[in-house]
Amino acid sequence: MNKDTNNIYRKLQEHLDKLPIGFPVTESGVELRILKNLFTPEQAELAMKLGFQPLPLKKIYRKVKSSGLMIEELENKLDKMDEMGLIHCGSVKEEGKVVRYYSNAPLAVGFYEYQANRLTVDFFKDILQYQEEAFTDEYNRTKIPQFRTIPIEESIAFEQKISTYDQLRALIENIGEPIAVQECICRKGHDLIKDPCKKTNLRESCFSFRTAAKTYINKGLGREISKEEALKILKKAEDDGLVLQPGNSQRPMAICTCCGCCCGVLSNQKKLLEPAQYFATNFYASIDDDLCVGCETCKDRCNMDAIYMENNIAIVNKARCIGCGVCIPTCTSDAIKLLKKEKVIIPPKNTAGTYIAIMNKKAELARAEKNLQ
Repeated sequence: MNKDTNNIYRKLQEHLDKLPIGFPVTESGVELRILKNLFTPEQAELAMKLGFQPLPLKKIYRKVKSSGLMIEELENKLDKMDEMGLIHCGSVKEEGKVVRYYSNAPLAVGFYEYQANRLTVDFFKDILQYQEEAFTDEYNRTKIPQFRTIPIEESIAFEQKISTYDQLRALIENIGEPIAVQECICRKGHDLIKDPCKKTNLRESCFSFRTAAKTYINKGLGREISKEEALKILKKAEDDGLVLQPGNSQRPMAICTCCGCCCGVLSNQKKLLEPAQYFATNFYASIDDDLCVGCETCKDRCNMDAIYMENNIAIVNKARCIGCGVCIPTCTSDAIKLLKKEKVIIPPKNTAGTYIAIMNKKAELARAEKNLQ
């Protein structure tokens, strides 16, 4: 590939790095391999005409009109990119007409997940490498995560007051429709590289709602299900010891069911000494020394290596505990409880609010870094 073409992908990397969850550079250049795998040079050029905020077709056309491209051709090319999961596309009715809007998709949640039906071994290995080299640091940069951790239902004592956004059943009952379920791309990728999940046989276990659900259904990546079926799958995920991670808002667009061996977020965060600081969670586990019998079941269940044994008693490392409650239902002596943190994290009202908070924090950090120079 010639130097000019390489430059196009570098410019696209720099463009995508301006999104709320950016696309940072690496020493290895794995980020360019990812982009070259997905975007043609022409598609990369078009993606750079888009932004985080959706733009109508007419506004995008003004940016490319001088190239001689007709507006119908532009629409076809953008629709093809949407079909390939490279960008976001939506439509609204304005003055009786359907107007299509286009915007950049981030790596995650975005054009990585949209490749679930086209996943290859090489592409997935590049994603794993990129997560370790740069993307986890980008995800953690503001300490405002895209996802939250909510406790599994059996782990909450009935006497505790718990907000609806921390209750799984309340979330599903009020989430809005349609509801779609799709394969977990992380576990699907690990199956491809012959490293299957150690926690569960579930594969169809990630959920999207409302507009996001329509997107996954339209792309052939998910199927529509009822609230009852969603709760049934989620119960199986809880039983298998998976962490419930809805989007970090009071009305999330998605819920993931995650394990410490496959999930890109958990598997990379657990490599850190004190990963809990990067999770939005309102609970932590506590173990009663007098009741613990040292069976180590909780230690085996924990996805974050937050429990260790000392003198045959289980101990919780609070700097690693994310308050998921996975350890509680299988405790043989009822020694573990989830306790509510003194400082409660109230999530933004919607997904847009989450990304705005991330962007504002990034701007604040950038100003602070500039002042130190």
